[in-house]
Amino acid sequence: MIPYGRQEITPADIDAVVEALRSDWLTQGPIVPRFEQALAAYCGAAHGVAVNSATSALHIACLALGLGEDDWLWTSPITFVASANCALYCGASVDFVDIDPRTYNMCSDALAAKLARAEAEGRLPKVVVPVHLCGQPCDMGAIHALSRRYGFRIIEDASHAVGGRYRGGSIGNCRYSDITVFSFHPVKIITTGEGGLATTNDPALAARMELLRSHGITRDPDQMTQAPDGPWSYQQIALGFNYRMTDMQAALGLSQLARLDGYVADRHSLAARYDAALSDLPVITPWRHPDGHSALHLYVIRLTESGSAGRRAIFNALRATGIGVNVHYIPVHTQPWYRAMGFAEGQFPEAERYYREAISLPMFATLQEAQQDAVVRALAKALDA
Repeated sequence: MIPYGRQEITPADIDAVVEALRSDWLTQGPIVPRFEQALAAYCGAAHGVAVNSATSALHIACLALGLGEDDWLWTSPITFVASANCALYCGASVDFVDIDPRTYNMCSDALAAKLARAEAEGRLPKVVVPVHLCGQPCDMGAIHALSRRYGFRIIEDASHAVGGRYRGGSIGNCRYSDITVFSFHPVKIITTGEGGLATTNDPALAARMELLRSHGITRDPDQMTQAPDGPWSYQQIALGFNYRMTDMQAALGLSQLARLDGYVADRHSLAARYDAALSDLPVITPWRHPDGHSALHLYVIRLTESGSAGRRAIFNALRATGIGVNVHYIPVHTQPWYRAMGFAEGQFPEAERYYREAISLPMFATLQEAQQDAVVRALAKALDA
């Protein structure tokens, strides 16, 4: 089986984790802040807050921005459910903005039109979460300009996009947002096993997220709300969570970070080979916006002449030959939980059209050219069947 994505673990990674295992710290210790500082520096952000998953990072990012009851969060319908669920965790409401048919990201024109209607109705969002699908950055300049006009805050869901760039700067520098969130799940660009990290340039937001990731507990006398009992004192000053990253995970992340640019370069080489090899087939290959440099977490093609039933047949044919294709993603608003909230098919037509046609081909830095050629041959055969 050629999977759609996979991690690479090198001897250097293993050595780094073993060194952490032999240290005095297994949970959050001195390696976690080293990883936070290294990734924040790579991105050009002032602060990094590491946690146990990108979902956790989204949750505490929303809380740090004050999202709660009677508030709205808007995101893309083409994303993993965590981009929307983070609002529900805070007691807020969720809505969606349809996608751009070329980038598959949140459409800034659709966002502008929806904001104008929402302003007239008195229900503007407090937070907007653009999702850098497949690693390609959203139109953050336009989204940021809209935030200045309408007063919403921005969390970039860059779970797919560590190592990517936008307008000459690294994704995660928060030039166009309040907070950026990354994922280090094994199929992502680099991995910590499970894990996530939020970057920000706001020290107050960073401090709030650091507090929330560890039960809302502080040992800092300056943050305590009553006189400490003694040098052993700690105080819970907020309702937080156990979202900490371990030193073992951070050690793996630090080791992998050294190879991040190489991984992204390898993915671009593979994408260029796919682009050329698929040019004569009846598929749409990924379009890459000139303002950005995608991290290329996923390589999604669209089967425009096959329809939903044809896509299923092609998917099954590829899986039967050992090609681990996948579909990213089922539109969030069509999930049963969200249908029960009142969402229905037909509300976001570009997202639904994308879903009927999309299929993710194998894409990972260590994919061999012979494996990639096998994928292309199998796809061509399935399309011709």
